[in-house]
Amino acid sequence: MSFSADALFDLLPAVHRIRDIEFALSEPLLTPAEIAVLAALEAKAQPLTRAEAQTLSDLKKKRQRGPLASLLAVIAEQVAALEENLDQLYDDQFIETCAEWVAPYIGDLIGYRTLHGVVPGVASPRAEVANTIRFRRRKGTAAMLEQLARDVTGWPARAVEFFERLGCTQYMNHRRPGAHYAPDLRQWRKLNWRDTAFDGVQHTVDVRRVATGAGRYNILNVGLFLWRIRALPLTRSPVPAETLDPAGRLTRFNPLGGDAPLFTKAETEDEVTHLAEPMNVPLPIGRRWLSAHLGDYYGSGKSLLLELAGASPGDPPQAIPVSRIRVCDLSDVRDGGGNVVGWTHVPPAGSEKVAVDPVLGRIAFADAPARQVLATFHYGCPAPIGGGEYERGTPSETFDTVRQVAGGAPLQPELEAVKNGGAVEILDSGRYAGTPSITVNAGKTVALRAANEARPLLAASGDITLDLAEEATLVIDGLVISGGTLKLAAAPNNKPRTLILRHCTLVPGRKLPGGGQPPGADEPGLVIAHPFAKVEIDRCLLGPLHVVSGAGVSISNSVVDATDSHLVAYRGPTGDLAAGGGLSIGDSTIIGKVHASEITLASNTIFVSALATAGETWKAPVWADRKQSGCMRFSYVPAGSRTPRRYRCQPEDGGPPVRPHFSSLRFGDPAYCQLLQATPDAIRRGADDESEMGVLHGLYQPQRETNLRVRLDEYLRFGLEAGIFYAS
Repeated sequence: MSFSADALFDLLPAVHRIRDIEFALSEPLLTPAEIAVLAALEAKAQPLTRAEAQTLSDLKKKRQRGPLASLLAVIAEQVAALEENLDQLYDDQFIETCAEWVAPYIGDLIGYRTLHGVVPGVASPRAEVANTIRFRRRKGTAAMLEQLARDVTGWPARAVEFFERLGCTQYMNHRRPGAHYAPDLRQWRKLNWRDTAFDGVQHTVDVRRVATGAGRYNILNVGLFLWRIRALPLTRSPVPAETLDPAGRLTRFNPLGGDAPLFTKAETEDEVTHLAEPMNVPLPIGRRWLSAHLGDYYGSGKSLLLELAGASPGDPPQAIPVSRIRVCDLSDVRDGGGNVVGWTHVPPAGSEKVAVDPVLGRIAFADAPARQVLATFHYGCPAPIGGGEYERGTPSETFDTVRQVAGGAPLQPELEAVKNGGAVEILDSGRYAGTPSITVNAGKTVALRAANEARPLLAASGDITLDLAEEATLVIDGLVISGGTLKLAAAPNNKPRTLILRHCTLVPGRKLPGGGQPPGADEPGLVIAHPFAKVEIDRCLLGPLHVVSGAGVSISNSVVDATDSHLVAYRGPTGDLAAGGGLSIGDSTIIGKVHASEITLASNTIFVSALATAGETWKAPVWADRKQSGCMRFSYVPAGSRTPRRYRCQPEDGGPPVRPHFSSLRFGDPAYCQLLQATPDAIRRGADDESEMGVLHGLYQPQRETNLRVRLDEYLRFGLEAGIFYAS
């Protein structure tokens, strides 16, 4: 039972209690400030709030508290602290209730091995320690290994017992009727997943070691397939018009107009004993599989949905029913000269059918839709960078004036209304056509931002002018901008201006043409002509930067893409050989040549730069005019570059010639800027914290892999060997 000072005080003889109260009234313990608060609360006529009522009650008790009651209150406080300590000591005996500092000690008692805390599941060892005994009891089972892989890597996973897929002569006392040595060619579902994590076909023996990732099918082999590509949603995005079809029958899911595969919205597994199925991982959706399981993928809350905008403003969108959807191959049709003249398998006019190609991300209508088509789908992305419907957190800037926009309404009037300070917030993932001019008055801060988990597209038809007065700040957060260049003009004074870009995509080449063609060459995404400007870029995907000498640019966790290593990613705005402003860059990937007046710091960065083989006028792929100042550390810098002093950069002087290998360097591909496993460890684990260099540094993928290998050594059955396979 808790010690109560009031209860003990009530047990004292009445004479002591009365004398203590009389002494308190004659010499109250209240301070002058407390006396004033008490008088104000007692004189207040209207009903008190809960907080005010509690304050009044506490002050009245303190007013009646004499030396004896005060002594008992001090004793009660210390007894309460002692009781709390005893309760905590009892709780510390159990991993579920112990203090955070006790969890490693409990783990040490059962032989728990700590991991890199790079994913939420292992950032705190409490859950891992709690699961240790339970996992050991299920040691080596496929379901347990799959759950273990998900917990320690944070990636969707599937465990495969390769010995179950080994074709062999069957023992008659242990027959496996479904394990046919020769596959049944009529069972297209099994053949659809051959050589993947869901392969159900029997294979001949593979004697190579599975731990190296080379061999698979053998008696002692277990494989863990991991999906690193995330499926990010895009909700009710207006589909773009296809220039090949003036009638408006052909379109694409991608609001930028390029071909892009659709991905599965991964469903959470209901039971830990259930092995992952194709619906439980972020897979690209195949045509035949979608056709056979259309009801599982199409609809509200599922992987994809097509809707027609309301007939009038304010009306809800109308979903296109699944009965009208047909899955088709909508590949290009070419004429004799190789020119694209249309798509295959377009529904005939008047049939009311809608053809969908999930591999190319294309849509074909039998007849031109009467209203705007809104597409909800999922696309692949290696990390939450650039504009996207992912959690971006609360903006650091706060404003008294916030004007909200939705439904593709014009942005210019709202921007004019906040040029003296304020924010324009876009609430949806719609398309906002126009070429606004953004003005910020002297000393003010203006933000053009997307609401959290929204990805609006600003489809400009020309350059977007940024008119920043002296000491003004402009923040652009969460937008995708295509069709135009952000331009900050020079000013007649030397006062600073600040431009902040966060979670933005300035589409490389201004737009993403259809048909898989690369964007236009050397078209800048951002031009800074004011030499006293300061630019901060964080978690963005950008086209080339043209920055005047004297300005300062800070880039982190971003990609600057000139679309080819021979083109220019960073330079001054006055000419091809002009030096750009001072550059500080970290945890980023640069595709293209760089010429800066000064590189103050380059850390954990990959420069994918190269000189052209013919007609090259540049002196070096990465070129800094001032080599005596600045530093480059833990970065990949091409041979022949002229840079400040380097520390632990690759390739090292006299060392082996290493270079990064990427899954894709084409903007819009799901594996954009993702390093291949073939990349040498000097780059894959070459950052200052032994993570990979480049824009995906913050994912700590090598540490996740190490976590899994550490756990596999502990939880595999004796004699089994496990291999890790990246399915994406």
